[in-house]
Amino acid sequence: MIVAVDGPAASGKGTIARALAAHYGLPHLDTGLLYRAVALTLKRAGGDPESEADAVAATDFPATLLTDPELRTEATGALASRVSAHGGVRAALKARQQAFAGQAGGAVLDGRDIGTVIVPDADAKLYVTASPQVRADRRAREMEQHGLAADREAMIAEIVARDARDMGRDNAPLMQAADADLLDTSDLTIAEAVQKAIALVDARVERHR
Repeated sequence: MIVAVDGPAASGKGTIARALAAHYGLPHLDTGLLYRAVALTLKRAGGDPESEADAVAATDFPATLLTDPELRTEATGALASRVSAHGGVRAALKARQQAFAGQAGGAVLDGRDIGTVIVPDADAKLYVTASPQVRADRRAREMEQHGLAADREAMIAEIVARDARDMGRDNAPLMQAADADLLDTSDLTIAEAVQKAIALVDARVERHR
């Protein structure tokens, strides 16, 4: 069984995807980490994020980089949004994602173009979203838990700007697949969101039988 989970930053898609993977006993891939790894590789090499050639060169990163804590920073996430707009970068990472999805038994993948581009024939698709204000609050709480100061207004502005970049890019824009179930987590606890996600996947798989 292949489950595709798409949605914007801080919508809860990663948490939900990990929970689905645990529930169904499937491997999980946060595809956003791949783009963050490209961004971090580019940054450390002194490359230009607006240069497709520089960005594509940065797709040749070691697997060990995927555990680097710097991948999780806001700065790396913002840079990842910029390099992911390059078609060459998306093409270079597409095969890696499809190979993960195609392993025996299936997998759960979360990202921004999983159900539309990477595995359009997934058995179940979710589009997870939440309001920019809720998403900013979540990010701020995460930062504060790590002892970091958080400017909520600045975060809202960055989230709105990032959504615009992700949804407006020419290559594989962020969008809800026509056959994806919408899951708005704005007013849901983590437990409630996970239970609703499981119910949606179960219903979708049952309809496919």
